[in-house]
Amino acid sequence: MPVPRKFDRRPPERDLTRTNERIRVPEVRVIDDEGNQVGVMKTPDALRFAQERDLDLVEVAPEARPPVCRVLDYSKYKYEQAQKQKQARKHQQQITVREIKFRPKIAQHDYDTKKSHVERFLRHKDKVKVTIMFRGREVTHPERGIAILDRLAEELVELGVVEQRPMQEGRNMTMMLAPSKAVLSGKADSSVSASPVGKADLPAVAVDVAEDGAVS
Repeated sequence: MPVPRKFDRRPPERDLTRTNERIRVPEVRVIDDEGNQVGVMKTPDALRFAQERDLDLVEVAPEARPPVCRVLDYSKYKYEQAQKQKQARKHQQQITVREIKFRPKIAQHDYDTKKSHVERFLRHKDKVKVTIMFRGREVTHPERGIAILDRLAEELVELGVVEQRPMQEGRNMTMMLAPSKAVLSGKADSSVSASPVGKADLPAVAVDVAEDGAVS
């Protein structure tokens, strides 16, 4: 049985641009189809001026005194504007913010796994919000979270730039990484240089990896 489509209660979008007979002011300043100033005309005369050229009278500056109207093919004008907007949307870069969660006591293996997630997101030109989650008395040692975030930023310096420095928010500490110019221009190296920090610098306490919209 086909699923019925949801009824869209939103009213259809209306074109609020006043054209032709919808222009009710007594007089308007007219610009012809070649961009030349014609001058101030009575609105019926301006409408007749446009109709003689098989074109439309379109109000382009309603706040002016008197309002400014152009003589043009309004259907063609709307189509060209829609095409320009479509092209602009194509060239817009969609920025996605990902989140990776660390614990202040994290095993080297888990750190490497999460670091690879951050690296993958940055290479896909996504921003990454890195969160350190403190539990219990861990919150009294924020320096451990700062050390992890600083180390991560240093190891991924070729791929990401720190857009927001580590900041404490209750029991969480966050840092925002954004793709580097090398990534955005497609010039980033295929591999990231190894960290000078050794495995012994992180305590070997295992944590779980959760897949609930963020890597924890």
